[in-house]
This record gives sequence, C-alpha cells and structure tokens, in this order.
Amino acid sequence: MAQDYLKYVSNMQSASLRDLMREHGQDVWNYAFLLTKNHHVSDDIAQEVFLQAFLHISSFRGQSSVRTWLLSITRNTAYNYRKSAFIRKVTLLGFLYPAPSSPSAEEQYMNRAYTDSIWLLVLKLAPKYREVLILDAQYELPLAEIAILLRISIGTVKSRLHRARAKMRTYLEEAENDGRS
Repeated sequence: MAQDYLKYVSNMQSASLRDLMREHGQDVWNYAFLLTKNHHVSDDIAQEVFLQAFLHISSFRGQSSVRTWLLSITRNTAYNYRKSAFIRKVTLLGFLYPAPSSPSAEEQYMNRAYTDSIWLLVLKLAPKYREVLILDAQYELPLAEIAILLRISIGTVKSRLHRARAKMRTYLEEAENDGRS
C-alpha cells in the first residue's frame, strides 16, 4: 500500500491518466456495471472516475491500494448517479449482454449461458450482499480493504459475505431443482 502511495503521489508527472486506466480500467468498469446494471452508464461512470482520480490524486493518502481507492471513487460516483433526479424519474429496463464473438461452437454457448445464469443469480442478491461478494470473489480484496471501501466494520463484511454465500447456495440449489423438474 505504501508503495502505491509513493508511486502515484511522489512523482505526479509520471502518474498519467493513461497508466491508471490501463492498469485499473476494466476493474472500475466492471464494478460500475455491478452497481448500475447498465453498459452505457458504466462507461460514463468509469470515465468520471478516472477524471476525478487524475484531478485529485494528491488526495490519495496511501491508506489502501490505488485499486481500492479507485473502486471507492467508482462506488461513490455510481451512488451519486443513482441518487440523481434523472435516475429517480426514469425507470431503466434491464441490461444487455454483448453479442458473443463466435457463436458457432456449442460449448462456447453453453459456457456463456451458464455464466450468464450465475451472474443473474448474483444480481438477484440485495446490493449490500452482492457488493461484498463481488469485491471478495471477483476483485479478491482483503476483508480489511472491503471494510474501508464500504465504510463498514470487518465483522459486518464477514457477516454480509457469509449471508451472500448462503443465499447464492440457495439460489443455485433452487436453479438445479428447477432444471430437474
């Protein structure tokens, strides 16, 4: 963590926006999508996150990794978007998946269908459980960093993670039982 701080703050000229985006862009976009369930909004949020990070990199104190700091900015930006008057007045209808690049192979189709079904189950979780599960499983953040990012105690992170996993087990069992019927 201290190395990230020194790397990005001690020599501001070398910490370019392009470097930040190259290293953390996909994580930021994925997290924004997790929170908004909208491709276009996630694009806008990711751009805003990197602009804010670049403009305010001097406020990065090194108490967490740069990745955690960027995910924190992503979370705040996404929540601000969801609170905005526009989002309260407009009902967003679902979200789209990109078209598969090579749909000719049956195995690719089955893998994609399975992955999509798992993500649909994850998206059914309450936001507080979904968020902690993704930060743990997808981003592999330590519990302490998840607690910092979400501004909750480590005990709350553990509790939410346990409940999220239990709920996912239930969802998977229900899906398996429905498939047998």
